[in-house]
Amino acid sequence: MEPVLKWAGGKRKLLSSIKNYINREVIEGHTLYEPFIGGGSLSFDLEYPNTVINDFNQEITNVYEQIKNNPEQLIDLLRIHQVNHCDEYYYQIRNLDRSPIYQEMDLVSKAARVIYLNKTCYNGLYRVNSRGYYNVPVGRYVNPDIVMENRIRAMHEYLFNNDITILTGDFEQSLHDVQPGDFVYFDPPYDYETSGFTSYVMNGFSREDLTRLRNVCDQLIANGVHVLISNNDTQFVNDLFGFDHYHIEHIEASRFINCDGKKRNKVKEVLIYG
Repeated sequence: MEPVLKWAGGKRKLLSSIKNYINREVIEGHTLYEPFIGGGSLSFDLEYPNTVINDFNQEITNVYEQIKNNPEQLIDLLRIHQVNHCDEYYYQIRNLDRSPIYQEMDLVSKAARVIYLNKTCYNGLYRVNSRGYYNVPVGRYVNPDIVMENRIRAMHEYLFNNDITILTGDFEQSLHDVQPGDFVYFDPPYDYETSGFTSYVMNGFSREDLTRLRNVCDQLIANGVHVLISNNDTQFVNDLFGFDHYHIEHIEASRFINCDGKKRNKVKEVLIYG
């Protein structure tokens, strides 16, 4: 199943490598957890029937809630955005979160706004400033596919007809019900040696958070839970997970966030399995 949202650091090009670590027969009857769902490339590709998805960003989890519960109303609103799309309209919709009107908007309208901005903004980024306001400029697309009715209906069928739990909150809180034999895939905002893109939410994701994630993984593995983590191939990440109960695979991935096309080269990443 194709994802609805584009996502900086999305895993579509790495799915074959990631899926090498996920044996459906081994986790049959157990639950798949994805505590940093983002665009959800893995979960929506696997379409595993017992899944818990979570994100700290309520704007993102609300998109999936509305696809699950109000797909046709969402499609109708996206058609309105499609008809009205232009640079001026984009900034009008983008700046709604700066207005008191935004607090009064219903949830399906908020979800339609997020999808519209995601499909028409620069490089499909989701980025907020220090005040939590969405601040990505408009992209240059000739005919962006905003409505995506087939994708939305397919995702609705999956979310509505399976045992899919959608949570909003800290990654650690989303794992309260995890059991031995379950599989947890962590795809947190990446670590960088110098600087990088982590502005999905106001407070970002620090190395202290990543260390807390490692401590959570230690406990999960001790309890018989399968764990897989994606991240950048930095010295900090290698040192943090450099223990016998972790296997680190070094891979290369194509990334397209940089505004300079000449700098959009393959980058070194890691898959960490425990």
